[in-house]
Amino acid sequence: MKKLTQTGLGTALLAATLWLPLQAHAGLFDDDEARKALLDLRAKVEAMRADLNARIDTKSDKSSTLDLVTQNEQLQQQIAQLRGQIEVLANDIANAQKRQKDFYVDLDTRLRKLEPREVTIDGKTAQVDPGEQRAYDNAYKLFTSGDYKAAATALQEFVQRYPGSSYAPNAQYWLGNSYFAQRDCKSAISAQLVVLKNYPDSPKAPDAMLNMASCQTELKDKAAKKTLQDLIKQYPDSTAAETAKQRLSGK
Repeated sequence: MKKLTQTGLGTALLAATLWLPLQAHAGLFDDDEARKALLDLRAKVEAMRADLNARIDTKSDKSSTLDLVTQNEQLQQQIAQLRGQIEVLANDIANAQKRQKDFYVDLDTRLRKLEPREVTIDGKTAQVDPGEQRAYDNAYKLFTSGDYKAAATALQEFVQRYPGSSYAPNAQYWLGNSYFAQRDCKSAISAQLVVLKNYPDSPKAPDAMLNMASCQTELKDKAAKKTLQDLIKQYPDSTAAETAKQRLSGK
């Protein structure tokens, strides 16, 4: 067996010292490679220790043995340093894995918030974007709270921004009601006419006609009677039609 020289040990330790930081850097990008690097490094350290101990055991020359003991102590110090670096590398890998996991969890949460959701509107299911849902809910909340002016503004912005929304017929209808609640009958009639023109099959259409008739009555417009008659004719099975019949009969 060849004698382990100081130069040989220095070269081995220098190579190990240079090799570790490179592997630590690479480990942050590839966990599998980093783990393999740790295993390889531990194996090399143990091999160096075993080889050195074997050399000490087989040496009969006292001077050579003392030299090897000194080298062994130096090597033990180097090994301690390497183990410290191994712990740092392992900790870096664990932190990198946690950051990666947290990133994907956060990304998944953000994407889910952007995904359309299924809702039921007037008995029909529809896909609605979260932003669209919030805009409608906020506008409708203003109406139900009695802030009709702010509700009219919010509902008008909604139908302009989401003209193809499944909430658009309802938003247009409540826009008309917001105007009516402010006694702006002309604007109310115009808004409800949009419901009848663009969404004639909407469940809100009969109520829109009834709202129009109410506005026409407020304005003392004789067209109110015809509006009620048209309501009964076009939507005979609606609750609004029953109300129209009662008004026409004077009940």
